[in-house]
Amino acid sequence: MSFARIDGTVIHYRHREGVGLPVVFLNSLGTDFRIWEGVIDRLPAELPLLLMDKPGHGLSQAAATTMEGYARCAAGLMALCGIERALICGVSIGGMIAQSLALSRPDLVAGLILSNTAARLGDTQSWQDRLDTLDRIGLAGMANAVLERWFSDRFRTEHPVDLEGYRAMLTRTPADGYATACAAIRDTDLRDRVGEIDVPTLCLAGTEDLASPPDVVHGLADAIPGATCRDIEGVGHLPMIEAPAAVAAAILDHHARLS
Repeated sequence: MSFARIDGTVIHYRHREGVGLPVVFLNSLGTDFRIWEGVIDRLPAELPLLLMDKPGHGLSQAAATTMEGYARCAAGLMALCGIERALICGVSIGGMIAQSLALSRPDLVAGLILSNTAARLGDTQSWQDRLDTLDRIGLAGMANAVLERWFSDRFRTEHPVDLEGYRAMLTRTPADGYATACAAIRDTDLRDRVGEIDVPTLCLAGTEDLASPPDVVHGLADAIPGATCRDIEGVGHLPMIEAPAAVAAAILDHHARLS
């Protein structure tokens, strides 16, 4: 395990040195960087990688922050690890952080993979409702509904033990860290700015995703000049868990375009 203090917050991360353009992974709401393990297992051993638990998730300290603050945290950790430029791969809020990083620090971004995300996810009221629900019943009470958005019906039926493991990951997320991330999503609307992104971008959509349906992800790809979109069949909001081989293949294809 590795830890660093970035902008006053202790961040848990994993850095693997290697050869070539690094890949930086940014995870989703209520998860930690272990969600990428199946993908990483399918990537070349020499490929340099950086994974991080954003503030208030996994083993990272909670901090009051915004989407721009999450992006600064990622930039600070990249600097600490000596990464000057990378392919940034983010899912859900991680994809929004990646967009924010590309807009605020384009010097750090060689390309983007934006998985199951959008320039605007949901609306103000829906995220405020979620925050109110969090206050009322906590993550344990919300877990069933969240897991239904995370995973396809097939995964939930065929992998009940794994499902309980991801329930534990969700419910052990600090409530303040989860709330901060919800507020950051609520307050972020990049629709007027994503047209400024000027790097090769691949968007990934899960055909069974209830949180960011394919039409939403395709809309993001349409808004970013030159971006393309790939559907992953039969998966929900976290294809790196349900279909790690497909996500790894997409990363390697896109990485080859940048090398």
